[in-house]
Amino acid sequence: MSFIDSLLDRIGAWLARVLQEEASGYEPFTPSDPITLRRVLQPADVLLIEGNQKISTAIKYLTQSTWSHAALYVGDALGPPEDGGEPKTLIEANLGEGVVAVPLSKYATYNTRICRPVGLTAADRQKVIDFMVSRIGLKYDTRNIIDLARYLLPTPPVPVRWRRRMIALGSGEPTRAICSTLIAQSFQQVRYPILPIVERLDDETFAKSAYSRREILHIRHHSLFTPRDFDLSPYFQIVKPTIEGGFDYRALNWSDDAQKPDSQSRKEESRAAIGLD
Repeated sequence: MSFIDSLLDRIGAWLARVLQEEASGYEPFTPSDPITLRRVLQPADVLLIEGNQKISTAIKYLTQSTWSHAALYVGDALGPPEDGGEPKTLIEANLGEGVVAVPLSKYATYNTRICRPVGLTAADRQKVIDFMVSRIGLKYDTRNIIDLARYLLPTPPVPVRWRRRMIALGSGEPTRAICSTLIAQSFQQVRYPILPIVERLDDETFAKSAYSRREILHIRHHSLFTPRDFDLSPYFQIVKPTIEGGFDYRALNWSDDAQKPDSQSRKEESRAAIGLD
């Protein structure tokens, strides 16, 4: 390794550590119930996560979304762990680490969302999982400083129309090891749509016929996909574990002892909020 490569590696490793530091003040509104989540998840489901790292803040800003990370649930594809611990059922791509398998409990305290591909055949589901399993061990090249430095500013002053392109900024293999782009690749292997580009072509001779105004679905390049795309996709079902498990609002225990502030207290709070006191 040359001196320049060694220097870039060191700088890249430092940037990765900085970006993976947890941001202060994160508190999930409704953290996942690991038991219910595990019961509801099915192989090839995409699990979206609201991360609390510094890089998560930048991704959520750039994508204007709650979700900053995505992982693919592979069920028991990796078999039982050798040490007898919790099985690793999620495959994800992490900054600095690359593609790894992790247990579901890793995200027990985070807001999550399940996105399920609708109508995926058993054979294609297995192909999606096999693709992700085969990528375990793929490393993120920390020498690609551009890939890392783009996230240093949590809210970069980038026009909205350029933000998605900024997520895909970079070149070659390092960019492909981003969480959502790797998962997008796995579904593209079986030509399963996520957010296809619809192009309408008008035939000049038969412009009024239905045949002449056909729609062609283009599969986007995987580097342009972000975690929110699985949430927005019309081809992925949003699965909420609480509802799937059988939700009955009448079974909830509501507290009748909650004390409401009187009118005077509310006036004082309002004055204090606007700085009159």
